[in-house]
Amino acid sequence: MVNKVEAFFTATLILWLVSVLLQILFNHRTDLLFIIAGSLFYQTFNFLIRFFFSTLSTANPLFVNTSVSLLHSSVTSASVVFVLSRQFLTNGSSGMFDHSQLVEVTWPWAFEALCFSCGYFAYDQWDMLRYHLYNGWIPSILVHHLVLLICFTLALYRNITINYLILTLICEPHSIFLHVRKLRRMVGIRDAKSIIVKLEWFLNWTTFFVARFASHILITAKLIKDAHKFERGLELPLALCGMAGMNLLNIGLGMDLFTAFKRERKAQQSNHLHGE
Repeated sequence: MVNKVEAFFTATLILWLVSVLLQILFNHRTDLLFIIAGSLFYQTFNFLIRFFFSTLSTANPLFVNTSVSLLHSSVTSASVVFVLSRQFLTNGSSGMFDHSQLVEVTWPWAFEALCFSCGYFAYDQWDMLRYHLYNGWIPSILVHHLVLLICFTLALYRNITINYLILTLICEPHSIFLHVRKLRRMVGIRDAKSIIVKLEWFLNWTTFFVARFASHILITAKLIKDAHKFERGLELPLALCGMAGMNLLNIGLGMDLFTAFKRERKAQQSNHLHGE
């Protein structure tokens, strides 16, 4: 029996898909086909991972979903670095982060990168709903994906604030190590004293504070500073609400990471004492 949570998020996902298809078919927005391409790309890798690891006990829906999420974080990180470095090498840093550049201009390949990432969020929403990879009456991961789909898609429809949204994806290098941690625990690597685990935690914390926490705080500060430069409309309220949500999620994520870090250290110390 379909529960209310699944029914609501499935309905919103279907409405989103219908909206995108209508834009492509009736408004001739063929550039939005990159969204569909992104969804198909990640769904294909989902199928391939499920096929090649079908004989392993770890090849459960969560393992497959996390593996594809790791792929998305890696692809998106590379895309963001490519877009930013290309823009920097072509035009230099002068004016790169001016309000007009971030809101009215779209850097080369930024639109396609955002479409591809938008396609992933739609795929991931469907995969989590299909295999019930969420918890609670108000699952934060499903709400997160829904908010991103709304913000990203509206920006893509109007072709504005694309560069701002590309900057928000600077957090993806941290997501790489979140997914790596999840996968290595699934395959049984849990020795807190091993070099691999220590290195992973170091990179996890470093990218959390630099790529995720600090970058989103700076983007929020930039929005507030340039608030008077925005025209009347939904752009500023949506941007501020979106960043407020991201910052709150970052705080919660940081607390969860710290709890997980302490738990792993405590488990290791307990095993050590037991061994003695």
